[in-house]
Formats: sequence, C-alpha cells, structure tokens
Amino acid sequence: MPTLPYAILKAPSTLGLATDGVERLPDRLLDLGLAQRIHARRAGRLAVPPRNPVPDADTGILNAKAIAAWSPRLADAMEAVLDAREFPIVLGGDCTIVLGSMLALRRRGRYGLLFIDGNADFFQPEAEPNGEGASMDLALVTGYGPSLLTDIEGRGPLVRPEDAVAFAYRDHKDQEEYGSQPLPKELKAIDLPAVRAMGIEAAARKAIDHLTREELDGFFIHLDADCLDDALMPAVDFRVPGGLSWDELRTALRIALASGKAVGLEITIYNPRLDGDGEAGRGLADVLVGALGC
Repeated sequence: MPTLPYAILKAPSTLGLATDGVERLPDRLLDLGLAQRIHARRAGRLAVPPRNPVPDADTGILNAKAIAAWSPRLADAMEAVLDAREFPIVLGGDCTIVLGSMLALRRRGRYGLLFIDGNADFFQPEAEPNGEGASMDLALVTGYGPSLLTDIEGRGPLVRPEDAVAFAYRDHKDQEEYGSQPLPKELKAIDLPAVRAMGIEAAARKAIDHLTREELDGFFIHLDADCLDDALMPAVDFRVPGGLSWDELRTALRIALASGKAVGLEITIYNPRLDGDGEAGRGLADVLVGALGC
C-alpha cells in the first residue's frame, strides 16, 4: 500500500461528455465516508468552466478549448498534493481529467498509466458520434488526436504509448461499429477476455510488471467505474454487458498499489443520478477502501 498519506482532490468535470451527472461523483463518495475511512485530507475542489453543447469547429471535440485550459489547473492542484508528499486521489468527473493528472506527472518526469476502463477510449474525433472527449481520452493522453489536447504545454505525449496499459476493456463491438482507430501496437492491451484467460492476479501482475520498468519514475491509475460488471455498476452513462467483479477490481488495485510505484489514482464516470438505491456507490466506496488498505 502507498506509504504516503492520502489527499482527495475533487475534479467534477463533465467537459468530456454531452450528459450530466458524473459531477456528483465526488460528493457522493465523500458522503459515503471515503475520506474518513481512508484517513484522507480534503485538498479542495476545482471549479469547472461551463460547457458548450456544440463541438469545437477546429477539432470536432466538445469543449476542446475548455479542456485544454482547465487541464493545467488540475495539474497544478495535483502537483501541490505531490509537493506535500501526499498520494493524490482525484475524484472526477469524466475521463478527460486524465489529461490534467498526467500533465502533472509529465512535468516531473516519465510516468506510466494503468488505464482500468470498460472502454478503450481510443476514438478519433471523426468517429465519435457526439464529439465526446471521454471516448478519446486514452488516445489524447498518448498523443493521438489534435495537438490542442495531445500537446498541452508543448509536453505531448503526456504519456508515451509504450508506457500505458489498457486493462479490462470490453467495448470491441462498439469500436468496430463506429470505426474507432485501433490501439497502437506499442500500447500494452490486456482486454477483458485476456483478463479472464489469465485470471485477475496474473493479468494485474503482467500489467504492473510493464509499469514498473526501470525507465519509469512510477505510474498513475485511471479507474473508470464502467470497468465493473454492468449488473453491479449500472450507474454509468454508456453501458456494456459484462465487466469485472468487485473482488476482481479490488485485487487489481491492491496489486497495483502494493508495487510501491503507484503515485496517484483517479476515479471517473460513476453517475449518482443513475444510482437510485445507492448500491453501486456503496460498492465502489467499499472497493476503494479495501484496496487502499484502511
């Protein structure tokens, strides 16, 4: 488990989506006692600029300029936590917050990315039907897409493709239907069928072995709630059958955190508006508490 104390940053951005609801994620998890249960300091909430419902004319991406301007502010806030020798836990928001998180680390060195997500999120703008950056974030953070978002502060790619692992995604049919660009060969892909074939422990260790190579200064964990089995986590905007169990996700996170090389974690896409009985949120909070070792 991380030896540094935890600090929670609220980053309730919906700039990468055409829908609302995920901005409630931080407050719901905090209402469920997350900060107290992991003994975390509350490090503040980032204000998010208003959304524009019309995709950016130059890039075809919703709120592209706002994401490009806001991501450095998230990076600044995360760096303040890192400078305080704390382990940042960033509560989103949609998946485009990964740009700010990885920008903070790119400023400091060469870091990897464990991308635990039900979707590969590697769409190109012309193939994403709604222009949602939250379907493109792994592509953008690894340098695939318009320079406005791939080369923030002239530091692109924010993570090298060979330093990222796409873990447990299962949206193969949607990628094919809408024409998503393929993941580059150098980006390590361990999709859900591969996780099932190897078993969760072996699959997680394979991912972490890749992210603890000597040339990396550490790695960051991106966790999208839609990696979970749809029957357990229906409170997401884009649902795909199947997914990880609570125990599988807890195991993967524990293995990642036990490496000693994880430097932060972000949680995205859980939508409290879609969680009528609150069960999905309680399960997510319990998994985080179990994995973070408190």
